[in-house]
Amino acid sequence: MDAPGAAKSKAAVSLWVEGFGEACCLHRVFLLCLRSRPLLLRTGQCFLFNGFIFLGSIFVLNSVVIPALWWLLPDHLSDSAPTPLFYPLLRLLLVQFFYLFWFYPLYVFSIVLSTIWYNDIAKFGYAAMGRSKFTAEKDASQDNSSTSQQSASHVKRPAGLGGVMIGIGEQVYSILLLSVFFLEVYATGFIPYIGKVLNFVLLSWMYAYYCFEYKWNFNEVPLDKRLDYFQSYWPFFAGFGSPCVLAIFFFSPLVSYGIMAILYPLFVLTATASRAEQEISFEKHRWRPAGVEKLPIFYIADNVSMWMLSLLPLEKRDEMQDRKAQ
Repeated sequence: MDAPGAAKSKAAVSLWVEGFGEACCLHRVFLLCLRSRPLLLRTGQCFLFNGFIFLGSIFVLNSVVIPALWWLLPDHLSDSAPTPLFYPLLRLLLVQFFYLFWFYPLYVFSIVLSTIWYNDIAKFGYAAMGRSKFTAEKDASQDNSSTSQQSASHVKRPAGLGGVMIGIGEQVYSILLLSVFFLEVYATGFIPYIGKVLNFVLLSWMYAYYCFEYKWNFNEVPLDKRLDYFQSYWPFFAGFGSPCVLAIFFFSPLVSYGIMAILYPLFVLTATASRAEQEISFEKHRWRPAGVEKLPIFYIADNVSMWMLSLLPLEKRDEMQDRKAQ
């Protein structure tokens, strides 16, 4: 391997390890919860519902309900007594009944509640940062010029109705982009041989982006700057999302969801308390050198999203494209 290639590989590994380490700083969650009672309450509710009720229901089904059904409706009664033919079918119907009238409604209810709780957890965690030691530590290298550049990055959006419309257009494009990227992540799981590896990497990026997105929303970081920074420091975010994916990658979908619903708010809080990507609010020339080439992670999602937007009426399409070009 040539010297530039070796240097880039070393930088990529270093950023990945840094991101992985940032995600594992779970002591930040404990410190933030000590400083915010609403944060502690919301986090506890998330743990209680998704951990005790949702995962507990799966445990009861697999450890109590199904074994009880096998005992009550066995495949073989005895050598002299034939087993009724409807026993296996009845057993299957009862399990499906349990899924239909308990698990699936609970699953939908968990998604709705968790979405609300995640936003509250991120909001309370961000507010608690103002009273925590993380923000008390000032970066000595930030001079007056960098402060003015950071402030300038938040005034690009015009005031009034125009700013509101641009904000709405940005949110629509962001939702569409991430939805297409989610489908891309899902599709990679069906690719032979390398599908699982690609799925793991893309899932790591997806969860990392979601974790930092709350913080970037509160800091009013423009979408184009988020995507540019994310794709410039892709090893860091791959490392940050890896612990989250490792915890769910080898379980069934329902169990994976339950585990993710418990762990996700913890990683949101570690991202909120992280200072590793604070230069995202600065002008691009003040970003620290990444040491790696920018990786177009959202290339496919971006092109598909723009194609879908091209199907909109002309006025809305031009508005979305103007926002993307800024």
